[in-house]
Amino acid sequence: MKVYTKRIKGGHLPFIFVLASLLSIICTKAPAQNRVLGADLSLLPAYEAAGTAYYPQNGGNAISDVLSYVKTEAGMNAVRVRLFVGPDGTDPSVCQDLNYVKQFGKRIKDAGLKFLLDFHYSDSWADPANQTIPKSWYNLEEIGDLDNLNDGTVWELVNKYTTDCLKELVECGAYPDYVQIGNEISYGMLWRKDYDKVYPKQMQSERDWQWERLAKFLDAGARAVRSETPNAKIIIHTERVAEADATVNFYTYLKNLNVDYDIIGLSYYPFYHGDLSQLKKTLDDLQTAFPQREVHIVETAYVYSYYPADAEYDLQTTWPATSDGQQTYVENLVTELCQHPNVTGLYWWFAEENGNGSQTKKVLNAWLNRGLWNNSTHRALPALYKMKNFLTIPTSIVQPVVKQKVTQTDEVFDLSGRKVKKGGKGIYIGGGVSFIVR
Repeated sequence: MKVYTKRIKGGHLPFIFVLASLLSIICTKAPAQNRVLGADLSLLPAYEAAGTAYYPQNGGNAISDVLSYVKTEAGMNAVRVRLFVGPDGTDPSVCQDLNYVKQFGKRIKDAGLKFLLDFHYSDSWADPANQTIPKSWYNLEEIGDLDNLNDGTVWELVNKYTTDCLKELVECGAYPDYVQIGNEISYGMLWRKDYDKVYPKQMQSERDWQWERLAKFLDAGARAVRSETPNAKIIIHTERVAEADATVNFYTYLKNLNVDYDIIGLSYYPFYHGDLSQLKKTLDDLQTAFPQREVHIVETAYVYSYYPADAEYDLQTTWPATSDGQQTYVENLVTELCQHPNVTGLYWWFAEENGNGSQTKKVLNAWLNRGLWNNSTHRALPALYKMKNFLTIPTSIVQPVVKQKVTQTDEVFDLSGRKVKKGGKGIYIGGGVSFIVR
C-alpha cells in the first residue's frame, strides 16, 4: 500500500478549498507545448538525386517538396540527419559527409524546421556493436597500432572535429537546434578494442577508467557545442530501453562524472526492445531518477511488411506487419508517450525509405520496410499522418508527489466531507494534507 500526500499550507483549510486543490492535483492536463516531432530523413537527398518519386497516401501528383509536405501534412517540426567523418562509399546509405549535411541542413532550416545533428564520430554506422575510430584520425605507420592511440589525442580530435563541423554549418546557414554527441553509445564510443567498452549493468567502479574515458570524449564534444552553437541542446543517445535498470545506470554514471548535456535520447524499436509496457517502465524510472531531464525518442519505427527475421520480440498479434498494424503502433505509441511529461521529442527513423528497384539500388542495398512510404507504390502510409497527434494530445499528470505520513491522532475525511476510518484504498483529506491510498 502506498500513500501519496500533498501538504495543505496553513493547516486545516475549509473543506471545499481542500477538495478543489486535491482534484487539481490528480486531474492536471499539461498542454502539448514545446514538443518536437520529426523524422530522420538522412537519405532523402540521395533518393531525390536517384529520381525517386514520393506520393501522398491517395496518389495523384508527386510531392514536389518532401520537407514541406511532412511539415504541413504530418505536423513535423524537426528533421534529424546523421553525420559521418569519412564515408568510403562501400555502403550507399552511408553518404552523409560534412558537405552533404551542410547542404541538407540549410534546406531544413530554410523550410522552417528544427535541425537535429547526429554525430556518429565514425566513418560508418556507430551503434551498440560498432563504435570505430575514423581512419583519418590515426596513421598506423606513425602510431604502429590503433591500441597505442592516446586518449588525450582522441579528446583533441573529437573537440576539433566537432568545432570545425559546427563552424561550417553555422556559416552556411544550417545552425543545429539539437546536437547528438555520439549515436547509440550505450557501451561507449570510439573504441580501440573491446576493453574500451562500458557496461551500464555493471557497477561503475568495476570499469572506472572506461567510464571516465567516455566522459572525457563527451566533454570534448559538449565544449564544442557550447562554444560554437550555444543555443543548441545536447542529446546523449542510448538504446537499452529493454533494460530499464541499465538505462538509468548509464545516465546516473554520466551524472556522477558531471557530463554536460540537456536531453536523454532513446532508441525504441518494439521488435528489439519489447512492448509498450517495457517502454513505460523505462520512462517511469527515468522520470523518477531524473525528474528535471527531458527525454526524446530519437529513433523509432515499425514495419508495414515482412516482420524482421532477427526480431527478439514477436509482437505481430498486437501490431501486424501491415500498414494498418504500423498505423496502430503509431497511435498506441503516441498515447503512451503523452502519459509521460518528461517525453518532449519523437522522431521516426528512416521515414524516407521508398523503393529498392533499379532506380534506387544506389541509395539502399536492401528493403527494411520501416519507412513511412510504401516501397512498391511510393505512396505515403497512413502512419505518417498519425504522428501529428504527439503535438496535440495533452499530457495527463497524476502528481501528488510529496510523501508524508498521517498521524494516528489526525481526523480523516472522504471527498464528501464525512469522517472515516483510516486504512482502505481511496482519496482522503486529513492532518492538513490531501492524500491517495493505493
